[in-house]
Amino acid sequence: MSFNYLQKPTVEDQFDFPLEIRRIIYTTNAIESLNSTIRKYTKVKTVFPDDQAALKAVYLSVANIEKKWAMPVREWGAIINQLNIKFGDRCGIQ
Repeated sequence: MSFNYLQKPTVEDQFDFPLEIRRIIYTTNAIESLNSTIRKYTKVKTVFPDDQAALKAVYLSVANIEKKWAMPVREWGAIINQLNIKFGDRCGIQ
């Protein structure tokens, strides 16, 4: 009996990727910042009348946050090339 489905990704799995892709993987500060800002917007109003109202609050918070995003990803061209090499047609980025 094989238990391959129980194997979890390890740190060593990260090193299968080229350096350019690993830099993007390690960058979680932007995601954490986005999550904390959304939490700040939704924490003000704790009860939403329906799911659509909650989605609207999240949408508006992301729209306000998006105005502050000005820094592009460094070396994006090299990252796209590495993704295309690693994943080929599955990547879908030109």
